[in-house]
Amino acid sequence: MVLSLVSLSAREVVSDHSSCPSWLRCVPRELYGPLLEAAFAGSRPLAVGELAQRWPQRVLRVGGRRKRGQTAPNRLCVQALLLAVVRGLPDPRCALEVLDLCGLQGDEGGTGDPMGGWSLTVALCTMVVQASAAAQRAQKKEGERERKRFSALEREKDLKRERGQRIGAKETNSDEESINKEMIESSAVVGEEGLIKGVRRRMEIEKKSGTVSTALRGSKRELEEKEVDSDVLLHVRADLFVNARSWERVRVALTTSGPLKLQCRYLRVEEISVSSIKTLLGLLPRRALMGIDIRYSSLGVAGLAELLPLLSVFPALNSLRLHYCNLDFRRDHLGQEEALRELSQGLGHLKELRRLSLTALRLPGQLRVLLSSLPQPLEVLEMPYLSLSPADLAYLSCSHHASTLHQLDLSENRLDETTLPSIRRLLSQASSSLQHLSLSGCGLTDGLLGLLLPSLGGCLALKSLALALNPLSIAGLMDLLRMVVRIPSLRQLLYPNPLEDYQPGLPDLPSSAQLLDWPLDEISHANITGFQLNRVLTDSGRSDLLLTCDLLNYDKDLVD
Repeated sequence: MVLSLVSLSAREVVSDHSSCPSWLRCVPRELYGPLLEAAFAGSRPLAVGELAQRWPQRVLRVGGRRKRGQTAPNRLCVQALLLAVVRGLPDPRCALEVLDLCGLQGDEGGTGDPMGGWSLTVALCTMVVQASAAAQRAQKKEGERERKRFSALEREKDLKRERGQRIGAKETNSDEESINKEMIESSAVVGEEGLIKGVRRRMEIEKKSGTVSTALRGSKRELEEKEVDSDVLLHVRADLFVNARSWERVRVALTTSGPLKLQCRYLRVEEISVSSIKTLLGLLPRRALMGIDIRYSSLGVAGLAELLPLLSVFPALNSLRLHYCNLDFRRDHLGQEEALRELSQGLGHLKELRRLSLTALRLPGQLRVLLSSLPQPLEVLEMPYLSLSPADLAYLSCSHHASTLHQLDLSENRLDETTLPSIRRLLSQASSSLQHLSLSGCGLTDGLLGLLLPSLGGCLALKSLALALNPLSIAGLMDLLRMVVRIPSLRQLLYPNPLEDYQPGLPDLPSSAQLLDWPLDEISHANITGFQLNRVLTDSGRSDLLLTCDLLNYDKDLVD
């Protein structure tokens, strides 16, 4: 990565914190952004705090998608940022109104000590509560000062009134009586007229209330949010990660009124009950939420059907992810059919849904019921470990979603001769739009892959292809590589280790679990495999295509 002159200069400026008082007084507002980026890149928390406390613009965005090789901001820098933002609220030099931290979190325990999603959520909730408490203390002190000032003014008025009464008490008695009499008479007339007008006005309001009550009832939540927002000095946007340990902190922060208001773009919840998720959804601002990710929570089909109507009130919601949520339709439970119909109806109310991720839900033969109710075609569909049946894949290849898919994940769904025609039809329908495809662990042999290669070669928009944990030989792998180098848009290929690279004893048609656990014979074959693959790349002139067999560190988002 080549740094610009501005970036290099900014790194040099923020490297010495002792010089901050000198350059902060004269630095233009346009340079605050490069300076803050340099402070994060160089892990300079003191410089981060100085810049954030005096931020001269209305919006401050930290986070977002990182470039290849770029690490998440250091934990100390993030903490310094949050503390400085709270300190800068009463600072007249700070113009900050919106702090956008969406996408800021890194992986817990990653290089550079980044702040993970759970830690960032807890820190943000603590910041909201502390800012509210500080505002209440300041308001209490101001109220005490106002009370003392008012008491002093009242005492001064009383003294002046006593002096005036002693001087002209006798001269004003008769005049006061006449004036009071006139005031009483006039107030009686005005009061009677006001009463008549008030009754008429009340009758008009009651007459009109029948026509507007429905609209008022529908917008009550929005009006309440606007009233609360009027007292907010800073809106904080972030992706929240909530589990059983952070649930209470998040609930308190979302119900706390004060100068900071927490908004959630993407919500990830883990291992909490349906009732807790419902409570959490009821506390979130409606217009901000764009996606929800529910993991390792025992929802069941009935629990999910109960949640979906609550999701329909979020107008911007376009992503729904359900991972290991104990949805198993194969179990013989009473009421499952009715719950599945309710589930389908609930999905039908998600008008803006474009991304649906279902992991290990085990609903074989029910894909038509789920996806046919969606009003808009999906752009991202992830269905690993879903036990898809031939009927499911046949429906998907002919559905209204097929031609709009940008990303498709069918990992760990067994493919064979009966499902191959549906997969080829699906790839043909999605050939002009599909950018990311994963068929890892699908049991693709050399023969099956050979039948599939023409369809894969027709996906000319493909950027990443994942085929790990498939039982391919070195010959099948070479055929795959000779085909993918002819896809000009492809930038990343996750290929499987060929069967020749494994130690002896592997079954003839091993499963993905066996390929994952079986030891590799790296000395005898791995170097030969790498040499052969690189030779094909060199001969084809595709130096822009990244080949990897590292399943754990594979990231398809790096090619965007």
